[in-house]
Amino acid sequence: MDIQLKRGLLDVCVLAAIKYEDSYGYKIVKDVKPYISISESTLYPILRRLESVEMLSEYSVEHNGRLRKYYHITPKGVDRLKEFENEWNEMQAVYGFITREGTFDDKK
Repeated sequence: MDIQLKRGLLDVCVLAAIKYEDSYGYKIVKDVKPYISISESTLYPILRRLESVEMLSEYSVEHNGRLRKYYHITPKGVDRLKEFENEWNEMQAVYGFITREGTFDDKK
């Protein structure tokens, strides 16, 4: 998959993973991995980038004597997911155009 396309999809997948429930790194990887390949070393730069553009926020909670960072989607992050839904409709139309069969003139 094209690296730029995958990067954009990973951002949206991470936001979708925390859309309904705050989560932490390992669980986000686990939730996203069945749909698109991601590792923890890939995830953390994405989380930092999304936080820097205010699409998510973070907070810490003690768990088994250690602090665990949780991530929360912000209104900007929710807006990005809505934008993606609109973009996806456009992508489906482009996909339909690219994969159409028998609609062009074979005679040249």
